Order: sequence, then C-alpha cells, then structure tokens
Amino acid sequence: MADHLRDRFTAFFQKNVANPVMRRNPLQTLLETTGRKSGQPRRTPLGGSRVGNEFWFVSEFGDQSQYVKNIQANPRVRVRLRGRWHSGVAHLVPDDDPRRRLQSLPSFNSFGVRTFGTNLLTIRVDLDN
Repeated sequence: MADHLRDRFTAFFQKNVANPVMRRNPLQTLLETTGRKSGQPRRTPLGGSRVGNEFWFVSEFGDQSQYVKNIQANPRVRVRLRGRWHSGVAHLVPDDDPRRRLQSLPSFNSFGVRTFGTNLLTIRVDLDN
C-alpha cells in the first residue's frame, strides 16, 4: 500500500511540477515518444548516457510508465541531448540489470530513479545519427 501511494505521489509531482519546469531547460535531456492514443509527440525529461550510437536510461516505473507504453506501441523516438535532437529506435532491455546500469549513468538522475523507482527497466535507444 505504501509503495502504491509513493508511486502515485511521485507520478503526480513529476507530471505537474518537475517535468513542466525541466522541459523548459534547453539542455535537459528529453525523450520524445508518439502518444499511443493521441498520436501527438510526448516529451519526458530524463537522465541517461550516450555510448557511441546508443542512449541508455532506466525507467523507474518500468512498463507502467506512460512513455514505456508509448514505446511498446511505436518504438520510433527522438532524444534531445545537449540541445540537439537525435532520432532512433527504442528497445526495452528486461534482461539488463537496471541497478547496475544506474551506476554508469549520471548520478543525480540515478539517485531519483533508485529512490522512487519500484519497477526498474533498462531502455536502449539505437540512434540514427
């Protein structure tokens, strides 16, 4: 029960407070998916790391995250890194150890994901450019 309330509070805070503010930062990393119902672009601030032509990150709510559901419906995404957009294809990587993956990602975001996440899931985006 406590985890459920924490998840609901975290989702509410992110959607209504943190994400709108963070999306305005031109250097904030963003994931853009296509809404599975609306067909409209959906932009989510997140942390992760580019390794060659791949971008890795961890979803704190796994397949319950709206952007993960959007990826499942359409894996074509865009990622904004340092103010520049990159197109790619997202892949859910359930066999990857998300806690270990977080150790290689930026510590500020990783702390939040570890603290509030209840269903961690690694995601890799194969970048076109």
